[in-house]
Amino acid sequence: MKRQQGMSSLALVLLLLVMGSLILTGLNQRLDVFTQIVSNERVAIVQQADAQSALEWGRSQLWSAAPDVQCRNGPPGRVCLRVLSGDRVLLIAGSGELLLWRGGTIQDNRVVLSPHGWSDFCPLKETALCQLP
Repeated sequence: MKRQQGMSSLALVLLLLVMGSLILTGLNQRLDVFTQIVSNERVAIVQQADAQSALEWGRSQLWSAAPDVQCRNGPPGRVCLRVLSGDRVLLIAGSGELLLWRGGTIQDNRVVLSPHGWSDFCPLKETALCQLP
């Protein structure tokens, strides 16, 4: 009878080990998911910062009103100026898949960008005009 009591203790220890192993496996899977979420969020924040830097860099450049589309590659990213109808212009800056826009006008054959800041959605009806060429 004393031997059988030892077997039940061993079975209980093994049961605790199996349950602990299952709990740790589940926690590890959740940790992997959260790590992926944090990594994606980090990439999005870096792309947002790069796009905003590119837009500000493009705003400080001297653009001419002559060609309809002008692009420049700067340290923060790619920036293009698109001349639209009616003396309107659109400054487009991108980093990765993220694009930001800033509107403006042509005054005295110079490009003057809007002081009201950038937009994170395409301000035109034709989305093809809002893409980087």
